[in-house]
Amino acid sequence: GAGIWGIHYTRDQLELEQITGSPDMTPGAIETEAQQAGLTNVDLPTCSVAGEKVDTGSEAKCFASYMRIHTLEATGGQTYAQMGQYLDADGNQTSDPAKAAKDPKTGKPVPNQARDIWVTYTAISTALNTSYFAEAVGVFGIIMGVALLLVGIGFLVLVLGGIERRPATAGSPSPAPGA
Repeated sequence: GAGIWGIHYTRDQLELEQITGSPDMTPGAIETEAQQAGLTNVDLPTCSVAGEKVDTGSEAKCFASYMRIHTLEATGGQTYAQMGQYLDADGNQTSDPAKAAKDPKTGKPVPNQARDIWVTYTAISTALNTSYFAEAVGVFGIIMGVALLLVGIGFLVLVLGGIERRPATAGSPSPAPGA
């Protein structure tokens, strides 16, 4: 019961978000995009959600894998950790606050706004991957429920078989007459 409820709840929540895969969310299209963006050493998705409504855990996981490639394309192939925290006066990335350009209003180093793309990606992809995990746990719960039911039936058969009365053997005492 809880496994089935978990699967339905996850799918209902995904459906509320009204996510639809973009046309480039096929293995062939994303490979072309990645090559054009100069991305190397990245794991490209092998699933497809192009034009599909994302309403299952596996589709959510697939969509998140395409989001990663889109994020790498938007950041020139750099991950969050590879990007500088700030921008210098020429717009180049740096993690040294002394070399960073200063915001004229606050006097603080100018943040690298491109890093925010990774923050957004991480938040959304975590939610999508959690949907995949939740659905998988629901399926696991159903499978375990069926397995435990079968084990219970097996034990019942063993117990009932062991209870059946055994016939008296020769040389064993007979019950007293009238007993």
